[in-house]
Amino acid sequence: MAASQPYTVACAGGLVKATNQIDLLKTPGVATDLSNFEVSIKGGYRRISGYSKLGAGDAALVSGSIDTILGVTPYADGVIACASTGIYFSQDGESWLNVSRSSVDSGGDNHTAFTGRTALARTAQGQVSFALFEGPTYDYGMLMIADANNLIYYFRMEGTGANINTRTFFSGTIDPTHSATKNAQHVTIHDKRLVAAGVEDNLSTVFYSSLLDPTSFNGTGAGSITLSDQIVGIRSFRQELFIFCKNSIFKLQDINGTPVVVPVAKNIGCLSGYSIQEIGGDLIFLAPDGLRTVAGTARIGDVELGTVSKAIQPILTQLAENIDKFVISSAVLREKSQYRLFYTDLSVVNSQQKGIIGTLRPNGFEWSEIRGIEVTSIGAGFNENGVEEYYHGDTDGFVLVHDSGNDFNGSDILARYSTPDYDYGDLGTLKTLHYVRVSVAAEGVVTPELQIKYDFNSQDVPQPTTNFLFGTINPPAIFAEAVFNTTVFGGTAAPMVRIPVQGSGTSNNFTVITEDNKAPYTINGLYIDFIPSGRR
Repeated sequence: MAASQPYTVACAGGLVKATNQIDLLKTPGVATDLSNFEVSIKGGYRRISGYSKLGAGDAALVSGSIDTILGVTPYADGVIACASTGIYFSQDGESWLNVSRSSVDSGGDNHTAFTGRTALARTAQGQVSFALFEGPTYDYGMLMIADANNLIYYFRMEGTGANINTRTFFSGTIDPTHSATKNAQHVTIHDKRLVAAGVEDNLSTVFYSSLLDPTSFNGTGAGSITLSDQIVGIRSFRQELFIFCKNSIFKLQDINGTPVVVPVAKNIGCLSGYSIQEIGGDLIFLAPDGLRTVAGTARIGDVELGTVSKAIQPILTQLAENIDKFVISSAVLREKSQYRLFYTDLSVVNSQQKGIIGTLRPNGFEWSEIRGIEVTSIGAGFNENGVEEYYHGDTDGFVLVHDSGNDFNGSDILARYSTPDYDYGDLGTLKTLHYVRVSVAAEGVVTPELQIKYDFNSQDVPQPTTNFLFGTINPPAIFAEAVFNTTVFGGTAAPMVRIPVQGSGTSNNFTVITEDNKAPYTINGLYIDFIPSGRR
């Protein structure tokens, strides 16, 4: 009998969809399915965290009824959310204050006076874009709110006390007589100015406010630039204003001097302004041919465009071909060096919703998929303690704390990691598996299962009829944090769990599966022990 042989795989490379089975034999660390996992910046594949309501019960309904959350962003130690005809603020998700009210200018209102003002109902409110103007004397900045169907609205809160009743409020619409504010879809802050685009009847024009006065598009130094293409998004980046259009990209330079528009790309555009994010010193956006970055090179004024999503191109091709079906939203999780893009189809149930995660690793982005999260808007920022906060909204009228907890607001998380087929260096030799060791770093008690398929899941080869159990994996004890009957004293952070397995074939793949509300865990790699036999 032949001696057993080892085969070691380190989990690296992320999800790969744009290749064939034979090519995948050369990259054993990648995944052919990586659903509800994320590529960790520390290495390995981590089952993602869940999400939960901000607040509890029906009190957490933003507008008091079931209305789609069209925009959400952290602000003033709380959250701003847009739903139905109003703009709402809450510190805890339990009590929501409608802050879309008649104009409050110099001096501001106290809480009583502000809540006594007439609410300004927003007409047919659409998907929202936010921009934060951080004035030198502002506690939290002035928040600009645009949605393509209403005048640009601003809201500012002053006062750092925990009690909202002690704060001062400012609000109003911006230059209601100026065309720049009429139904602008996108806003950003650039060189201490408010910039607006996607304006009704002026879809190819970008407008900018006076210097240091984001409320005035009619004042000194305000202006506009008209391009030859329809604008779909804008973003300030490295002292330049990047303007993303349907079929082209431009950058506006020297807005405080003599503005100059410079072409960046004449044959590639952006599918959605809500996909544009800054990560890793670049701007990433969804283009017709996938996710691209706008990256400055060492040469001043030079811009290089590059696709970063070739590994998952089939997913993005399908998205691009059906872009009008989806609500697009995105966010960057800076502590994880991640870009998350959600594309929600409002005609299907939550379990069928999809998104992708790109983790920026030393060799570029590595990808995975999200399944089962309905996202109609998402926002990220830092609270008063410097902690990153992420929120998303849904069609049920709730703001959810994103990347939090161990389930999807009470529903189990189905997570799958599938390897390519392994031929162990020789596709013609039969191998009998003896056991598999899996390196698992658990953040709580977890019970994964292992599925094995032989010879590319051929019907001509006997396949295991049941999954193989990892057994219960407990996290190692941390000083002063041990949980009785749960944590393991003296345990390792990533034990090699030994799983006896069965079956034979010329090749095989593995799938790690969990469907539960237990803690996240990270798969770092596999060690396979097999016995080779005759050639087939």
